[in-house]
Amino acid sequence: MDELFPQRIETDRLELEALTTGTVDPLTLYRIASRHEPAIDEITRYLTWNPHETPKDSLAFIETVTAEREDGDGAAYLIRPREGEEGAGEIAGGAALDVDWERRRGTLGVWLRKRFWGRGYSGERAAALFELAFERLDLDVVGVTCHVDNEQSRRAIEKYVEAHGGTYEGQIRNELVYGDEPADVHRYSVTREEYDAATDGD
Repeated sequence: MDELFPQRIETDRLELEALTTGTVDPLTLYRIASRHEPAIDEITRYLTWNPHETPKDSLAFIETVTAEREDGDGAAYLIRPREGEEGAGEIAGGAALDVDWERRRGTLGVWLRKRFWGRGYSGERAAALFELAFERLDLDVVGVTCHVDNEQSRRAIEKYVEAHGGTYEGQIRNELVYGDEPADVHRYSVTREEYDAATDGD
């Protein structure tokens, strides 16, 4: 079922490259997802995963997302700036689209290394994954959440959700576990109808 999800997605400024055991060296991922990465605690503060402690953690993560892709349950990507962008070709972070086929629903995820913050990459990646979800996978709704205290992500999400006609659903209590503690999240979503209206069905 690998063909459900493209191996490569290009936007104006970004390239999303499939994150699989066949495309990513665990040691490469480890260097940017562990204590070797500057500001890793700040990067992961509002993420549901902790910095990788060993290269084996990175390998296990790659194996997990590869299996999800092969089973048709979602796809993970590395985000790389394209030529002309500062840091072109480097790994800027990661993106994911998880799919719940029974509910015809997708969920977006993203993380970026700190030096790539503030460039609008999250919104550009979201637009590409909305297109994947609605136009290729024929899903009905795509949701995204952020930790209730993560104002920076909330502002970014509000901007790209609004651009695609979506809405704020509300605050959900104890929805996700961060570290060892459950936390409230803000949830947003875009329906296929809202997406079509916002993009004129293109």
